Amino acid sequence: MITVLSGGTGAPKLLRGLRRLVPDADLAVVVNTGEDAWVSGGHLSPDTDTVLYLCAGILNEETWWGIEGDTFACHEALRELGQDEFIRIGDRDRAVHLTRGDLLRSGLTLTEATARIADRLGVGVRVLPMADAPYATHVLTDEGRLHFQEYWVRRRGALPVRSLEWEPATPPPASPETLAALEGADAVLVGPSNPVTSIGPILACGGVREALREAFVVAVSPFIGHAPVSGPAGALMAGLGLEPSSRGVHALYRDFCDVFVQDAGDPVQVPGAARAATLMTDPASSEALAAAVLELAGERTGRPRASRAR
Repeated sequence: MITVLSGGTGAPKLLRGLRRLVPDADLAVVVNTGEDAWVSGGHLSPDTDTVLYLCAGILNEETWWGIEGDTFACHEALRELGQDEFIRIGDRDRAVHLTRGDLLRSGLTLTEATARIADRLGVGVRVLPMADAPYATHVLTDEGRLHFQEYWVRRRGALPVRSLEWEPATPPPASPETLAALEGADAVLVGPSNPVTSIGPILACGGVREALREAFVVAVSPFIGHAPVSGPAGALMAGLGLEPSSRGVHALYRDFCDVFVQDAGDPVQVPGAARAATLMTDPASSEALAAAVLELAGERTGRPRASRAR
């Protein structure tokens, strides 16, 4: 089994390629829920839904969020009625949010609710929220403390980042299903997602880093030079006093990463790192990177596990 840590758009693009090479039944995806929020009665879980929609064949792959061909009648009607819907949610997408909200209110855990929705969408990949308890990412700015959705969607990531905080202050334990997927994996792949707000909350959950130290882990950098391929990773890393580069990402993952992969054209040097073409602009380039990562993980060669560089 291959287990992927996922958030944002980078890891789902890698997953797109992995699904061409590995059967869905042999894939598990542990998903960031630090950006979840309740919106107009529905439970928004953007990173979870991107993976669900990708695996169901309905993802809008132009935006890498929402459902392809969705309509927005409910969103527009809510705005006309004075609702503060700063997140543009499609009608079919909202149906998933409302269903998840009802399932959670009925007493199901987030893991159970996700499994129920995955089954109804015909998803064969195991999609696992990192934890069943909330753990929300907040960005500290000159305009105050903002939930990540407020910072990234309403404010369009335009405010200087002073720092980041998570609520509650003590991270929750990872779900039992997440820990089992990490402990039972032949290899764990950390996708090229934002290391602070997409992967960081997963790593913070109780038991995750310990499980990763016992696993074989291949991590892909989302940076080329000192800029991420997409998203606010650079500003968020700088806000935490971290170098916004592959070198900074490697420092965050050093204690559990066996193989670190950076782009072939990245001018920043990370000693011992593997190099590959990490830009995934279409399914073919996603598959090429997935094949390279699987080769490094030993899935193709069956080579012995390499010793971890410290």
